[in-house]
Amino acid sequence: MENQKKCSHKNHKDINAISYCIECNIYMCNKCLSFHSELLYEHHKYNLDYNIEIFTGICKELNHKKELEYYCKNHNQLCCVGCISKIKGKGNGQHTDCNVCFIEDIKEIKKKELNVNIKNLENFSKNIENQINDLKTIYQKMNENKEKLKLKISKFLLK
Repeated sequence: MENQKKCSHKNHKDINAISYCIECNIYMCNKCLSFHSELLYEHHKYNLDYNIEIFTGICKELNHKKELEYYCKNHNQLCCVGCISKIKGKGNGQHTDCNVCFIEDIKEIKKKELNVNIKNLENFSKNIENQINDLKTIYQKMNENKEKLKLKISKFLLK
């Protein structure tokens, strides 16, 4: 798998990583994971599933490997200094002409947007629950009416 991370330990650079520690910001092979788990059992370690991206705070661009400090409003994407560099080439400068700000400047706005979205989803969920309950009531009434209709028909036929 070409996206597969290698172990961060200097003696295991050729071994595929199976876990990531968020506190230490390291990738670990089986040997390192065992040792790390014994010593630092309270750390949050994640098994690597290469279909899921782990947020490390470091830019994922091939030659950057710098801390994500900026937010591109045009692309709704976190960026490092290399991403917004005026010097283009080698993967640099993709967001040079974009509307970019510091992550800290946009953090509160994004938090508020997220809270609004959560509230909207909660309201949507309540509306769906109400509609489901209304449909259950209608279904129950239909069944009651069906039974009443059966009784009327049987009385009519028995006359």
